[in-house]
Amino acid sequence: MRADTSPTAQQPGASTFHDPLAKGFPATREGRALFWLAVVFSVFQIITALHLVALPSIVVRAFHVGFLLALTFPLIAVSRDTGPLVKAIAWTMAAAGFGVAIYQFVEYVPLITRAGDPTTLDLVVGVIALLTLFSAAWLIMGPALPIICGLFLAYCLLGQYLPSPLNHRGYAFEQVIDHMAYGTEGIYGIPTLVSSTYIFLFILFGSFLERAGMIKLFTDVSLGLVGHTQGGAAKVAVISSGLMGTISGSGVANVVTTGQFTIPLMKRFGYRAAFAGGVEATSSMGAQLMPPVMGAVAFIMAETLGVEYIEVVRAAIIPAILYFMSAFWMVHLEAGRRSLFGLPRSELPSPLAAIKAQWYLLLPLIALIFLLFSGYTPLYAGTIGLALTVLLILGGSLALRLPGKVIRLIFWIGLGLVAAALLRFGTYVIVAAVLGLIAANLFSKGGRETLAICRDSLAEGARTALPVGIACAIVGIIVGTMTLTGMANTFGQFIVHVGESNLFLSLVLTMVTCLLLGMGIPTVPNYIITATIAGPALLQLGVPLIVSHMFVFYFGILADLTPPVALACFAAAPIAKENGLKISLEAIKIAAAGFVIPYMAVFTPALMLQDGGELSAAIGFWPAVVYVVFKALLAIGLWGVAVVGFLHRRMGWPERLLAMAAAFLLVAALPLTDGVGLALVAVFIAWQVWSTRRDGPASAASNG
Repeated sequence: MRADTSPTAQQPGASTFHDPLAKGFPATREGRALFWLAVVFSVFQIITALHLVALPSIVVRAFHVGFLLALTFPLIAVSRDTGPLVKAIAWTMAAAGFGVAIYQFVEYVPLITRAGDPTTLDLVVGVIALLTLFSAAWLIMGPALPIICGLFLAYCLLGQYLPSPLNHRGYAFEQVIDHMAYGTEGIYGIPTLVSSTYIFLFILFGSFLERAGMIKLFTDVSLGLVGHTQGGAAKVAVISSGLMGTISGSGVANVVTTGQFTIPLMKRFGYRAAFAGGVEATSSMGAQLMPPVMGAVAFIMAETLGVEYIEVVRAAIIPAILYFMSAFWMVHLEAGRRSLFGLPRSELPSPLAAIKAQWYLLLPLIALIFLLFSGYTPLYAGTIGLALTVLLILGGSLALRLPGKVIRLIFWIGLGLVAAALLRFGTYVIVAAVLGLIAANLFSKGGRETLAICRDSLAEGARTALPVGIACAIVGIIVGTMTLTGMANTFGQFIVHVGESNLFLSLVLTMVTCLLLGMGIPTVPNYIITATIAGPALLQLGVPLIVSHMFVFYFGILADLTPPVALACFAAAPIAKENGLKISLEAIKIAAAGFVIPYMAVFTPALMLQDGGELSAAIGFWPAVVYVVFKALLAIGLWGVAVVGFLHRRMGWPERLLAMAAAFLLVAALPLTDGVGLALVAVFIAWQVWSTRRDGPASAASNG
């Protein structure tokens, strides 16, 4: 059995900082048992997603959390090679966690009939559910998220003793446990619903694509496209990390997979270690802002706001493109300042040859995007994408052994017709096709190796889902606290009170809150926490609904780049062999657009393709979109010049301060600030033209 084959497992030193599961499944009896439990977990999620087994939604969520707990405790124990006593405790906790799911299944109808009036046994099981969940979260993600959620839980139990306006009327212990451990308001709320459906499927989707060679395809295409340009190595990192991150559920995990290749490449190319780590961290976290997956937040946001998925994508697309354009621009300027030129074309792979060799890997991704944008649910689109990936892997193994091109062509056409039949006749067609391909692959050595790859992908997908799944479950405590106590209103009233006199100050307070709450927390719970607490306040201040949620989402993501926690940067530190805080400072510079764009979108919602704002009312929607994108490009360009201190030559502080002032003024949407900002842009351009003519080409070249 190839039990330890994950990319992160190949470089344990790079990922141990943030991932206690980085060693994968150990090649021991316990490791093999956990490996097959992970396979069963993935199969359970697939058959429930395909509705091959009909279970109530709350039961599916309970078993989802049960499997997460059953895997987390013993997997961490065996990965750390602990003693027999610790392993016994771990297996006991695993059994207790899974036992809660069995209790939910057996007592499903009785629990509904006595909702609000729990028995003593209900309370005992509820306490076990919370204790095992908090323990698993602490082990797998560290103390930050469990402590935050624990404070919210304590607020439910003890908040009545706080001074006004922070206090509440008080809730009995029984009521709090019933609210948090049963029903759909606590740990089995919307975050767990999304984790047990969309998120898990998309993680599996990414796991299969990774093992099929998607990382190599993305890297080869990126190298071929930009490897020869100025600063080519860093641009490769921006593109490849961004592409891989769009189908990944975790920006930090993306750092330690693609970063194994991109960071050493940038260092060999001549970039400083801190800058190389900052580029990788910025690109990997930025990928969580890029549709279609957005670190699975797009699905939760659509579910939370009650809007179509396509509306979330529409709001995200322009800011995400601007974010990566900013990163691209920053590495270009840094390369110019340090005279880092591209690699010879002869040493680079051909992007067309790479696509020609592995074009079939793009088909599931294309199908996924097409279905999502055609109005199909994310669950259906993810299921189709995963099914197509499995069909291609299993079918490709058979096609390679067929004699003659014509027969192989007929085979692929037949497989395509089977895939198309799924849209018309339902999931049973694809199930039959997959079972047939599995049976056919059993009769050859190559086919059995392909089946082993699929099996390993199922196990690896389940292992990868553990941190985000546990996080989604425990963050339900925060959502449950909000629904039980109305705590969000207290914070919201404060922000609204400040915003009545100064909207910009309210936005800064909200940003700081999001950066603090998002420290060290994965993408999905990060969004849920910040949106639950800060989102409603911005809505009351007149910020459009999706824009307010995007605002808090952006700064929740950027918390993984900002000190002191800077999780993505510390994940890159062992690979770059540099201090995590130094990487964090570089990442903040590179991610400048991430700090600017949300503010611009609040003042001019047209940047996120949303109606509203004075500019849109004055000149029309699409002219407002064009104008604000133009302003954003100017602001990003000027900020890059100011931070790096280079354009066509090295620049002095007066020029850099002028560029910074112009960029800052362009962020706001007031006629006065726009006018002054554009005037400063004109002065800056004139200064550059004058200095170029004064110095001459030779002098400019020597300065660079």
